[in-house]
Amino acid sequence: AQFVESGGELVQPGESLRLSCYASRSGFSSYPYGWYRQIPGKERELVACITPITSGSTTFYSDSVKGRFTISRKNAEDTVFLQMHLLRPEDTAVYYCNSGNRGSTQCVASGAWGQGTQVTVSS
Repeated sequence: AQFVESGGELVQPGESLRLSCYASRSGFSSYPYGWYRQIPGKERELVACITPITSGSTTFYSDSVKGRFTISRKNAEDTVFLQMHLLRPEDTAVYYCNSGNRGSTQCVASGAWGQGTQVTVSS
């Protein structure tokens, strides 16, 4: 699979942003998808996960974004979204998406990483 992320930009604290990830693969709806972020010098971290449609498209979030970010999927368009509200300077990072294994409910990245999209939160 290939992942193409978009939507990142420079925003001020408190603003909102929506990221998109197009996944070029067959059977899109059968995979779990996760949004990850990476700050230079730090490990990539999983911030949001959504399970396959057969598992109810259940969502999970890291504590750092819970209540502010929402992950969703549009299976007809092979796209996963990350709606981000109340952005903070510490949300500044390159954001990536990836998928787990087919049928799994775990967002353990199994595909090649895309280019990511830069989100910068600064006044």
